[in-house]
Amino acid sequence: MAIVVGIKFKTNQKTYYFDPKDIELVEGDSVILETARGVEFGKVVQGVKEVSDDEIVAPLKPIIRKATQKDEEQNEANLKERDRIVKETVQKVNAHNLPMKIVDAEYTFDRAKIIIYFTAESRIDFRELVRDLAGLFHNRIELRQIYEREDIKLRGALAQCGRPCCCTTFLQDYEKVSMKMAKYQGLSLNPTKINGCCGKLMCCLRYENAYYQDMSKKMPKEHSTVITPDGEATVMENDALRQEVKVKIETEEGAYTIKRYPLSDIKSKNSASQNVENDPED
Repeated sequence: MAIVVGIKFKTNQKTYYFDPKDIELVEGDSVILETARGVEFGKVVQGVKEVSDDEIVAPLKPIIRKATQKDEEQNEANLKERDRIVKETVQKVNAHNLPMKIVDAEYTFDRAKIIIYFTAESRIDFRELVRDLAGLFHNRIELRQIYEREDIKLRGALAQCGRPCCCTTFLQDYEKVSMKMAKYQGLSLNPTKINGCCGKLMCCLRYENAYYQDMSKKMPKEHSTVITPDGEATVMENDALRQEVKVKIETEEGAYTIKRYPLSDIKSKNSASQNVENDPED
């Protein structure tokens, strides 16, 4: 077991574990700590606790100290520089005619380095740009390429549901999302309907996937023949949320009647088909 404290940083919703040493820390405290990027300012989101060794990446880096009032003021001053750095970097990018979009920028806490985030469709030779920026800001410059999801995560956006995107509020890691998840849920495969602000499949498709996957095994296949309380019928569509099946029943006159039945009232004509998984086509 290891004694850790959970820390979050401005540009990331993920919680990172650090060694608290002998410092008493509680949720909400601000701290100064050493990371791979340099000295950083972070917030405690999980107080001191024990976790198993397989939950950490050893060796844990230690917390340097609790943030003082002066540290808080320094962090605020660093954050206020963001807009200026982005604006002047964009001007330099345009001057060099580089096909890249500047997304965000930040100082490390000790101002030893400026990190500038950008997106681009291909590899960029930005050596001349870095030299210009180093002369402009009189500081070390790190240009870091990110991708569409990280872009939205940094800048923030409203999703189709009207709420802030999950990655900007609580989502710590990107889990795999596939087109099959949209098919299980019976959604339109139009990219404008199932893609998020980043242009990738919406992360929320995964949240109910286990339910839809389970229901797909229980619902009859469309166009199959089933037994209803009113006789044989052909399945038209399934409603997994209501657990209902829409069918058409042929009348004695040769016409058709459309009805809906609870899944519990539906029986497969071929009992063997109940053991066949109803899997959407890839």
